[in-house]
Amino acid sequence: MAHQAQLIRNFSIIAHIDHGKSTLADRILEMTETISARDMEDQFLDSMDLERERGITIKAHAVRILYRAMDGNMYTFNLIDTPGHVDFSYEVSRSLVACEGAILVVDAAQGIQAQTVANIYLAIDNNLEIIPVLNKIDLPNARVPEVKQELSDLLGVKEEEILEISAKTGHGVGQLLERIITDIPPPRGSEEGALRALIFDSFYDSYRGVIALIRIVDGLVERGMGVEFMASGARSEVEEIGILIPRLLPLDSLSVGEVGYLISGIKNVEKVTVGDTLTGTLKRAQRPLLGYVQAKPMVFCGLFPMDGSDFEPLREALARLKLNDAALFYEPEVSGALGFGFRCGFLGLLHMEIVIQRLEREFGLELLATIPNVEYRIYNKRGEIHVVRNPTDFPDVGEIQEIQEPYVKATIFAPSEYVGNIMELCQEKRGEFEGLEYVSLTRVKFSYNLPLSEIIIDFFDLLKSRTKGYASFDYEFLGYREGDLVRVDLLLAGEMVDALATVVHKDKAYPQAREIARRLKEMLPRQLFEVAIQATIGKKVIARETIPAKRKDVLAKCYGGDITRKRKLLEKQREGKKRLKKIGRVEVPPEAFMALLSLRPRK
Repeated sequence: MAHQAQLIRNFSIIAHIDHGKSTLADRILEMTETISARDMEDQFLDSMDLERERGITIKAHAVRILYRAMDGNMYTFNLIDTPGHVDFSYEVSRSLVACEGAILVVDAAQGIQAQTVANIYLAIDNNLEIIPVLNKIDLPNARVPEVKQELSDLLGVKEEEILEISAKTGHGVGQLLERIITDIPPPRGSEEGALRALIFDSFYDSYRGVIALIRIVDGLVERGMGVEFMASGARSEVEEIGILIPRLLPLDSLSVGEVGYLISGIKNVEKVTVGDTLTGTLKRAQRPLLGYVQAKPMVFCGLFPMDGSDFEPLREALARLKLNDAALFYEPEVSGALGFGFRCGFLGLLHMEIVIQRLEREFGLELLATIPNVEYRIYNKRGEIHVVRNPTDFPDVGEIQEIQEPYVKATIFAPSEYVGNIMELCQEKRGEFEGLEYVSLTRVKFSYNLPLSEIIIDFFDLLKSRTKGYASFDYEFLGYREGDLVRVDLLLAGEMVDALATVVHKDKAYPQAREIARRLKEMLPRQLFEVAIQATIGKKVIARETIPAKRKDVLAKCYGGDITRKRKLLEKQREGKKRLKKIGRVEVPPEAFMALLSLRPRK
């Protein structure tokens, strides 16, 4: 067994989005003949249509590879392909804990990006051996010497240690496979000790329940033995255990250093959470593996079906997505303007976008999403704490002692000519400057502390437009801080539209309220009566727009005759409009909500 562990290498590929991570995984699978040429397709490990379309990895994937090395030995490689976006950084960190090494892939044309640095720090924190790789060297705009210098300075390695490859053509990939053997250490662990296995991912099968992807750290797991999930306390028996090649291949047991899957018959994905420790029930581990935290939603929005009859199908669709995604949160919500729907919580904006797209594509639903918001902590004058995820749940202004909002530490990489534009944008978004560092003569790294609420709507779009698409952005959660925040309500014809309530900083309340009122005036259809659009803080109106009444020509049927008849008709119309103004209701069309998702003032 000890000799077997010496021939195992567990590694991950980390990179910024679109730097060639999935393409490199394809080449490794192809060159080691893990996948036959007939079955091979681009982005093989990315199984979702959304992953292929967007060129990103959403779910972690694992595959066992057998490689005959130059020294004549047959090595077992366990490749764990991780997500590449900030929203899934916890999943990335758990996948990295399951490895001893990481291949760091950097695009030779784009250079080091924000996500690259974030993933490097995650790898270093977990004591992984890093193999730096420069990809896409065959591109005409590749900046090989310059990017090598950046990588060398960042990692503190010699430039000759950085491999030059083309994942597309396979150039240099053979050399990389040999470096995996020499640079990445074999797994360490006690074979005689109690079972400790890290769950780095899980997915749901409608017939077999939750399938957990595991890495054995200590001990041995066998078919039929009793197991316990230490964080949730759930107990079960191992129905099946095996490896991924990448299809599921059942085995009798898995030992130290091996990566595979485990089916225990548990049907609830919340009991088999990412980062949890699996142990035996007869010989139980004294302490779990470090680093487990509960996945916590950071961004919230209301999801409402366009057709009211789709409420139950939406509930069923969310329940089915939740089976594969423990981080998704949802609870029923009722809106006076939009009817019945759900308040949903997501890890971040990309996670939100993916869930909405999957609901629309896979379940054929037409949905309306309200303006995203974050979770606030509100302390009232009695010292009680309220956690608020929906602006309409804010208590009255007179009851609030203090409001706290979540902050993030943002890292931005961009060419040096855009320094002024980026600093101006971060100041507009209430950012606190932390530092500026030149990573090369032409590239700059910024550090800012920013309120999460300021970056979830349009920050990334604005950053890209102000840097002509050359900036990259990454963030990590810092904690909660006190903020001077207010709730801005919107009234249409005197009635509050709960779905349009927002929480903003006091200094931004007036310009944002003016912008919302102006947008609504443009978007709402005219009625037969005058409609007042009012933005309020408490009972104080801070912005107002008026939609004039639609004029119906009641005199069209009068061909001359006495003027008194015309006056009588106009008077009757005036009385009707007064009555309508009292009882008339204004419907907010879906396009108005879409238009309000981007609230930056127009130039």
